Amino acid sequence: MLTKVFCRVDDFCKQFEPKLNQYLIEHCGRKRIRKQSLSISEVATIVILFHAKGYRCLKHFYMNHVCKYWHKHFHGLVSYNRFVELMPQALMVLSAFLQTRYGKVSGISYIDSTGIAVCEKSRALRHKVFKDEAGWGKSSTHWYYGFKLHLIINDTGELLAVKCTSGNTDDRAVLEDMCCHLFGKLFGDKGYISKAKAQLLKEKYDVDLITTRRKNMKPQNLPAFDKVLLRGRAIIETVNDQLKNISQIEHTRHRSKFNFMVNLLAGLVAYTFQKKKPSLNIQHTGLVELVA
Repeated sequence: MLTKVFCRVDDFCKQFEPKLNQYLIEHCGRKRIRKQSLSISEVATIVILFHAKGYRCLKHFYMNHVCKYWHKHFHGLVSYNRFVELMPQALMVLSAFLQTRYGKVSGISYIDSTGIAVCEKSRALRHKVFKDEAGWGKSSTHWYYGFKLHLIINDTGELLAVKCTSGNTDDRAVLEDMCCHLFGKLFGDKGYISKAKAQLLKEKYDVDLITTRRKNMKPQNLPAFDKVLLRGRAIIETVNDQLKNISQIEHTRHRSKFNFMVNLLAGLVAYTFQKKKPSLNIQHTGLVELVA
């Protein structure tokens, strides 16, 4: 997997970095640019593989895995502290590379959000790193202080759109921005109930927003195929669970805003490299026959 990830990232960097450098502002006082021991593609590869390997501590992974077993592949390995200083340089590369890892829109999409806590609830009042960006949010089980990750996936578990907002952002606020390239049916939970948003998506993007209903609402008359697909909404819950427990996109030890974003983006990219993703297997379970 090391070779596969590095080749994909390095090939992308060779095309992306020259275009990025055209838009960067030159530092007037900087006369000489030294060549780094680790290239940006190598830094991005190491961070992605940290999430793909299921480690919970970056320092443990770097010191006991990368430096011990991969020193032949990365000839310019630096100290762990220096590596942490280099991580923010991979932010733009990871953000752009993630766009190339999105799946194909199939006409069947699922949307959901999950909380990304940045500290324990008891330390929220004195938390300083994300003081101006984070907010209080509430999941189905508890309150948290941090951010909210919004995801849209297709029926085979591939990412179609990603957006990170403050924890107190309404789920419906990001619908229009995230659905601009979709078509077909979009399934969500009760947090996305909005007649105005559903009408807007239908008129503007030809997307049918289908959600579960609250207990005090009348049941909706849906075709059998849509009812089955709506019950399959748990697929995106599985994706959220894998992102948090396998890719480790959430932890409360961040001391840098840039490294928080690098950690989040690298975890999402690592998920796209998984061989087996949660899937509804529509073509193999006979669900297509319900369309008729």
